[in-house]
Amino acid sequence: MTESSLYVGVLQGCIVLFKASGRMAMIESRITAKGQTTLPKPVREALGVGTGDRVRYVIADGEVRLLAVRPIGRLFGVLRHGGPPATMEQMEKAVADGVAQE
Repeated sequence: MTESSLYVGVLQGCIVLFKASGRMAMIESRITAKGQTTLPKPVREALGVGTGDRVRYVIADGEVRLLAVRPIGRLFGVLRHGGPPATMEQMEKAVADGVAQE
């Protein structure tokens, strides 16, 4: 089987192309008179988005990529600090030191 080998199947009512390196879904939706569309369930699941979430459209080389926008709140706790939190005095000194270096 080569990388260009494709096999057609159906998943949740959508045409799905299975290729040598994995699965690729080709899903269509209709555009309304207002320029709106509904993201089909397999697309929402693939992006991990739901009601009220935001998506970003990236247009490049004649194609559009749809990305989930991750709110900053989801980043809370990503960067761990091994010591105690800095005091206000320490933060103010760090800011003043930074300004003095400019």
